[in-house]
Amino acid sequence: MKVVVFGGAGFIGSHVADVLSETGHDVTIFDIKPSPYLQKNQTMLVGDIMDQKQVEEIVSDKSLVYHYAGIADIDECALRPVDTVRYNILGTVHILEACRKASVERFVFASSAYVYSDAGYFYRTSKQACESLIENYWELYGLKYTCLRYGSLYGERADDHNSIYRLLKQALRDGKLTYHGTGEEIREYIHVRDAAENSVKILAKEYENQNIILTGPETMSYRRLLEMIDEILGGRIDIEILPTKRKAHYKITPYNFSPKLGRKLVNNPGIDMGQGMLLCMAEIFENIKKGS
Repeated sequence: MKVVVFGGAGFIGSHVADVLSETGHDVTIFDIKPSPYLQKNQTMLVGDIMDQKQVEEIVSDKSLVYHYAGIADIDECALRPVDTVRYNILGTVHILEACRKASVERFVFASSAYVYSDAGYFYRTSKQACESLIENYWELYGLKYTCLRYGSLYGERADDHNSIYRLLKQALRDGKLTYHGTGEEIREYIHVRDAAENSVKILAKEYENQNIILTGPETMSYRRLLEMIDEILGGRIDIEILPTKRKAHYKITPYNFSPKLGRKLVNNPGIDMGQGMLLCMAEIFENIKKGS
């Protein structure tokens, strides 16, 4: 099928674009910047989701639409509330309108495990609003959808917005690890490749009009994560855990009581976290050598 991946030059979007290509889809990537990960069998288009006419032109001949564009960092959203509403909410409506006009077969939205949490501030609110709008488009126009509620992602192609990337980079560059919190915060990390593969598996009919939770199969505290990084690097890392008053992130679970349930999908087999971090470290180490 012909598919466009909005935000396909980014961390998770680029991996999803690759899996779509590997499974035989005709992939177009639409992003505000060229993708450094573009494959030979993919088409790259540079543009802005705020340009509704351009978005409609791109979607006009597509059967599937994946939406990863917008502001994805919680702290950045907290500093840019107006831009968060503009790009995350209005930008999503531009794409939904294009999908409606083109009679797209499925709209796949990158949501978050924060969507019905008490944490996440404007980021959370923008995802809540988008999920509600997507449901409205299904109810009013029959636009089929799947909302993917991603948990804590890590892996190659990440940047400083990603928590594990920042920790690995600090460990490799400075020989230390600094974490602000108690260290007992729990996460279910999922390697970006596992998340990308599951993001394509959901094209099966059983996942139509569903909210799918994509997290890892095992829980891990931040303290254990820091210890694991230290072990991988030969026990040479100084670990520092400092108190914080920040409430942007959840402690144990992103969920609070809500009637809008989501189904959880995990890869089995999946990428082992130790091996996944080694791959990520290798990429970061090369970037440090290059001075980037």
